[in-house]
Amino acid sequence: MIRLLTHSTDGKLQLVLQQGLGIGFQVSTERRRDKVTERAFDRTFDVLILDVAGWGNTADQLEYFEELRPSRVPVVVMMDEDCMETAMALIRRGAHSCFLKPPSIAALTIAVRRAYECSILNRDPDATRAQEHSTALACDQLIGSSAPLQYVYDLIQRLAPVDASVLITGESGTGKELIARALHNLSDRKSFPFVAVSCGAIPDALIEAELFGCEKGAFTGSIGNRTGFLEHAGHGTVLLDEIGELSRSTQVKLLRVVQERLFNRLGSSTTIPLHARMVFATHRNLAQMVDAGEFRLDLYYRINVMGIKAPALRDHPEDIPILARHFLAKYAERYQKPVSIIAESALALLVEHSWPGNVRELENVIQKAIILSDDGTTRPEHLPHLLQQLDIPCVTDALSTASFEDKLLECKIRIAQKAIEECNGNKTLAARSLQVSRTYLHRLIKEPVEGAQWKVA
Repeated sequence: MIRLLTHSTDGKLQLVLQQGLGIGFQVSTERRRDKVTERAFDRTFDVLILDVAGWGNTADQLEYFEELRPSRVPVVVMMDEDCMETAMALIRRGAHSCFLKPPSIAALTIAVRRAYECSILNRDPDATRAQEHSTALACDQLIGSSAPLQYVYDLIQRLAPVDASVLITGESGTGKELIARALHNLSDRKSFPFVAVSCGAIPDALIEAELFGCEKGAFTGSIGNRTGFLEHAGHGTVLLDEIGELSRSTQVKLLRVVQERLFNRLGSSTTIPLHARMVFATHRNLAQMVDAGEFRLDLYYRINVMGIKAPALRDHPEDIPILARHFLAKYAERYQKPVSIIAESALALLVEHSWPGNVRELENVIQKAIILSDDGTTRPEHLPHLLQQLDIPCVTDALSTASFEDKLLECKIRIAQKAIEECNGNKTLAARSLQVSRTYLHRLIKEPVEGAQWKVA
């Protein structure tokens, strides 16, 4: 339980945060500064949310912040547009992060958790640094820093030490197996095997023998004893990928395994205990399959104890440049090609594409582009014809003069404008769909971009 203390004159803030943050957070409010300071040094809360609106001038706020600093309690600043100068000054003095009111609850949740981790670091620096290092190693194949991926990283950290079933959902190519491997690598089971089983790739007649193992003569063609995937995993982790492809009869047998943690090899009456942790993944909507009678309701509840949704690439396009460069380095080394640059015009096409095949499709596109490139630069002509046909006005290689921040801002503006169009011009709904404040959205679409040379459609 993370204990939050809000120091605010806004009477509704505690209620909004309590309802928005939900389970795992305890929110209280204190209006008196002396009481906040006293509680900070007594460590009766973990993170302070400081609402700078209505609390005096900047100098007054900075003086108060300096009083709190020795307590080493992390501070998250709430502000409105009238007190941005104060908020920025607090950030420069060491505040953890700041948010415009009303904040995006998803982003605020991540920030508060990160602030809480900082408070643990202040108490036990060596232990926390070791934890952060292990987390980075465990998630090193999950590339990206966007809010949707930060949320996934946060869930992985929370669920890894909990020995409960996890259902990972998401479209094909979003990295569900990578998430499962990260869960395994961050858990106490990391020294034991990680076994990934693609249920859709094994014929229904063989799936039981593959999962549970079999004895000699158990069925036609069985010429010896065989250890199944569940037994082979030992005390490690078993990922049953594409769980929605299992037949109803296999679902019944799997239900017993999940429920009783016991199974039998085919052709044997000896009961074998299941020691492995079970993680499940699917690109299908299991709830709809339950309604259609294609998936057992009792099994659905058993495997969906905790859930992680792998975001589609189109939901975090800001990660496309870093993903593209990651794959560029990976395949340039593999094919011994001197490719080290992605032309800005090609990068603009990559960002604009909807990526129905998600990260796997992006990896395939970059792989092919490296093969076709001969001079060290990936250009639009090296990309698939479908991407070359995208209508992006005024995209030229002259964009290379723009800074990274300018190009990132251009990307955010396009996303914002597209959201507004999809919401029929309603900026409030668009802000909610993007999980940002309306004020930020309004400021974003009016933001001038220095050095940008393409027109935002």
